[in-house]
Amino acid sequence: MSVKHNLISIIKSKTGLFFIVAGSAYLFWFFLYELFIKPKTLLDEKVITNIVYFSSGILSWFSHETYSAIDDPNMQMIGIDGAHPVWIGGPCDGVSIMAIFTLFIACFPANHLSKLWFIPIGLIIIHFLNILRVCALAAISFYAPDYLAFNHTYTFTILIYACIFGLWMFWVNKFARK
Repeated sequence: MSVKHNLISIIKSKTGLFFIVAGSAYLFWFFLYELFIKPKTLLDEKVITNIVYFSSGILSWFSHETYSAIDDPNMQMIGIDGAHPVWIGGPCDGVSIMAIFTLFIACFPANHLSKLWFIPIGLIIIHFLNILRVCALAAISFYAPDYLAFNHTYTFTILIYACIFGLWMFWVNKFARK
């Protein structure tokens, strides 16, 4: 078999078609986000403000006094009194991973009705996981600041992506095949 024949058979397969459609949709999203949404809207700032608000509430529920800064879009942060704050930037607000989640579900060949209710639920779950991640990072900054960089870079990245992969697999196995 030739390389050309293998490439054509991959493109004609459902899996190949999915990756082509999802990849194209992601490229469209990436350029739309980077060229229009990010520089011309307050989406990231609003999402970060929401994360700070709910993180503060959760940490307060656990009897922690918190402080935050949300007025400067370049310095949005939350911390527990007595510790360095956790800075929340655009790459950490979850918008991009929510877009990838949405595109994966939207591009997957399946019942459209299941997509309409699962995407919003998935986005809420992802946002809530991100709020819990910020709470945990603020707690680590307070209790064990030497472990903050490692947990931010590795532990929570792996956990968040594993949870999103779990959401995808749950949807594919329970709803997409019907």
